[in-house]
Amino acid sequence: MAYTLAFSPLAERQFRKFSKFLQKRLKPHIEALAEDPRPAETLKVAGEPNLYRIRIGDYRIVYYVWDRDEHVLSAKIAHRREVYR
Repeated sequence: MAYTLAFSPLAERQFRKFSKFLQKRLKPHIEALAEDPRPAETLKVAGEPNLYRIRIGDYRIVYYVWDRDEHVLSAKIAHRREVYR
């Protein structure tokens, strides 16, 4: 069961600002969310019903998962010190 993967405008802008090296490092993790939106290293963000985060080094991908629609929306991609602001 594959989920539809989309980027919010903010997440898309943040991703494009990263270096090519960092984009290549993050891209496989982002694409893997379409196959398994809740891998073992995923944590749920408190206070939001469908919000999750995944850690890749010092960077975080914060995303929503809607199981009924089989949809994953990447909300933010940023360094850990900036992602929760």
